[in-house]
Amino acid sequence: MTHPALKAFMCGSLSGTCSTLLFQPLDLVKTRLQTVQNNMHPGAPRVGMLAVFLNVIRTEKLLGLWKGVSPSFMRCIPGVGIYFSTFYSLKQHFFLDRAPRAGEAVLLGAGARCVAGLAMLPVTVIKTRFESGLYNYVSVFGALRSICVSEGPRALFSGLTATLLRDAPFSGIYSTSKVTSSTFAPLVNFGCGVLAGILASVATQPADVVKTHMQVSPNLYRNTSDALRFIYMEHGVSGFFRGAVPRSLRRTLMAAMAWTVYEQLMAQMGLKS
Repeated sequence: MTHPALKAFMCGSLSGTCSTLLFQPLDLVKTRLQTVQNNMHPGAPRVGMLAVFLNVIRTEKLLGLWKGVSPSFMRCIPGVGIYFSTFYSLKQHFFLDRAPRAGEAVLLGAGARCVAGLAMLPVTVIKTRFESGLYNYVSVFGALRSICVSEGPRALFSGLTATLLRDAPFSGIYSTSKVTSSTFAPLVNFGCGVLAGILASVATQPADVVKTHMQVSPNLYRNTSDALRFIYMEHGVSGFFRGAVPRSLRRTLMAAMAWTVYEQLMAQMGLKS
């Protein structure tokens, strides 16, 4: 028989596939908004989400909005599976007889996300570069080879601290919104997920901006503090919230959809998520 943790991995991977394909355009627009400010002079007019969206369609056609979807799949399909299977395993090990309290749920979500984030960071770096439009990689493996040859394997782990500071709090906050014992569990989970996702997205937005800068231009920053200082000096506090709207939309809807699909798939397999 299939191990329950493997079933959780399969359910998570399937839910991640659906949500990644649907919300990839929002991720691309978010990355463009965060990287376009590097080429902007202080005082220049702000570039909005709609302007970036229309520019991508005009210059790269409609399918340009899904640029980077290949590394997104390579990251999210196993990454979401790793997250859910780790979350399930930790919950079964430590909370077999009772539901975790709010603080414990935060630690569960954060711990599972750290495992998944660390495992998939090299693919995350490649995905971010694909979406930025600043690199002409032909394929994911071509990008991997190019980075290793020209920058060294260490570049594949650029932005590690910022990534964990972004993902761990997001998943920790989000995991406290789970309600599965109601007749209306799918609707309740989705609604709670949207509210928790908005809060978590706003709280972790600065870390996401720092992560993007460090992964797109790793040679410009020696460490996370260097990136923080540069963004603040060049763009002020508002620079840390560049791309907040598309990211909040994507992360919130994607997480809510992924959890809802995951809960239902686990229920169909007779497992308590």
